[in-house]
Amino acid sequence: MSWWRAGAIGAARKRFEEDDDLDAPLKHQSVALIVGVTGIVGNSLAEILPLADTPGGPWKVYGVARRPRPAWNSDHPMEYIQCDISDEEDAHSKLSVLTDVTHVFYVTWANRPTELENCEANGKMLRNVLNAVIPNSPDLKHICLQTGKKHYFGAFQVFGKVAHDTPHHEDLPRLESPNFYYTLEDILFDEVKKKEGLTWSVHRPGLIHGFSPYSMMNAVGTLCVYAAICKHEGIPLRFSGLKAAWDGYANCSDADLIAEQEIWAAVDPSAKNEAFNVSNGDVFKWKHFCKVLADKFEVGVVEFEERSESNNLEVMMKEKGPVWDEIVRENGLLSTKLEDVGHWWFVDLLFSVESPLDNMNKSKEHGFLGFRNSEKAFISWIDKMKAYKIVP
Repeated sequence: MSWWRAGAIGAARKRFEEDDDLDAPLKHQSVALIVGVTGIVGNSLAEILPLADTPGGPWKVYGVARRPRPAWNSDHPMEYIQCDISDEEDAHSKLSVLTDVTHVFYVTWANRPTELENCEANGKMLRNVLNAVIPNSPDLKHICLQTGKKHYFGAFQVFGKVAHDTPHHEDLPRLESPNFYYTLEDILFDEVKKKEGLTWSVHRPGLIHGFSPYSMMNAVGTLCVYAAICKHEGIPLRFSGLKAAWDGYANCSDADLIAEQEIWAAVDPSAKNEAFNVSNGDVFKWKHFCKVLADKFEVGVVEFEERSESNNLEVMMKEKGPVWDEIVRENGLLSTKLEDVGHWWFVDLLFSVESPLDNMNKSKEHGFLGFRNSEKAFISWIDKMKAYKIVP
């Protein structure tokens, strides 16, 4: 349920209604620029922002992505802009002409071999966007920057070695190691000073559950692809991780919930110039979710086995490209290559440690009361993968 449709109607919606009639159309016009619109949260923003009851609306939406617009994203009412924001000239020519933007939702990133390279590449991308938009959008009010939990436990190269103790909260100091999230924050803080009244918010989800065949870290999509291959080959699912990940408590961040928090922060004064964790508000265990996944694909599950080469997904899936091609062909699926929809390294990394937990206290104290039932949401994302014919 959307936070503004919950029993306690969100503070932002109340603030933007002009009378007591909750069915009256919202009269405030906003213009969103979603940078990374084909990503896992960008796609959710593109679905939610145009809805009639979205706070701050009615919204006009621009969506920016590097690749041509995909079929699974084509029914969202927005103006799609193909743009490589790592190219300063391309970013300036495509984005500086969008003079009516009121809110920027920056929900993209690039992956490089080292964290120092991540800092350089991602910093350049954000700077290119802000340099094109801030001077040319006189009505620009707010910039939402999405980062993540690596703010608290470090980049992939130091994963599990320098982390803060859990549960993570927003007041923890930065770690003493390179982190492109810190680079992005510093750029954001510097750039908003260039325009009087411009505000910001930073959003830190954990493991994101959502829908996007283009996401580099789509755990639900990757697990669906793995389950489909198991079904095709008549073998059970095997958990590719450690006992602590199988048996320990985990939490996740629903992509729609993240989008809702970012919209709340964009329009509610109580959220301005703050950083917020965003997670579903409950916990789960992967040993239970593996059974949920198996049931959805009608396969069995092997009880926990110690990690070895035989149950490491990156190794198991190394030669499965032709198998996936056969599954796509036989089931009339959207044409994809296994390397595009199966991010085995990420799931193996995810299952290599006990999940770091956070809390939503600060977000709730500032007025955002959204939540998700993680198991129901997990099932809904699997169903969406099937409905869009990404998996059978």
